[in-house]
Amino acid sequence: MTTADLKRGLVIQIDNAPCLVLDVTSQSPSARGGSTLVKTKYRNLLTSQVLEKGFKGGDRVVEADFERRKGQFLYASGDGGVFMDLQSFEQYELGEEIFEPVKGFLLEGFELQLGLFQGNVISLELPMVVELKVVETAPAIKNATATAQTKEGILETGMVLQVPGYLESGQLIKVDTRDGRFISRA
Repeated sequence: MTTADLKRGLVIQIDNAPCLVLDVTSQSPSARGGSTLVKTKYRNLLTSQVLEKGFKGGDRVVEADFERRKGQFLYASGDGGVFMDLQSFEQYELGEEIFEPVKGFLLEGFELQLGLFQGNVISLELPMVVELKVVETAPAIKNATATAQTKEGILETGMVLQVPGYLESGQLIKVDTRDGRFISRA
């Protein structure tokens, strides 16, 4: 694979680590004989660092031994969680560093993407939006003010977020998994 094949979403290997390409830009030189410069912004999937690296046009790039598979969240176990690969039915117990950022969005039986590098799960990819039930919130306030009011709501996963004042306990809502904010009623 060469730098011409680089695109967003591709997983390449840099310094023996799988890296997700976030952005690719190329600069053509104005001088004759100069080679095209390809700049990439990527996230190291092992450390979660976002870094940048430049390549010369035509350089070889190694595609990582990375695979995305359909998976399912089975249950929380201590500080981690247990997930199952829906193709091989193999179970993986993931530690707190991978599980903690996503546990507020997961219910038992929830389906997601598992990112496997050399046979080990190193990342979890959730859909952009999940539907969860509000289990506890203050009573709805009608006609209190002309501006939008928010209040704290506790979801069935234990996650706490700001919800609109008109929402009541027991309602299903849509939550953005990228930043954990309320989108709308389900």
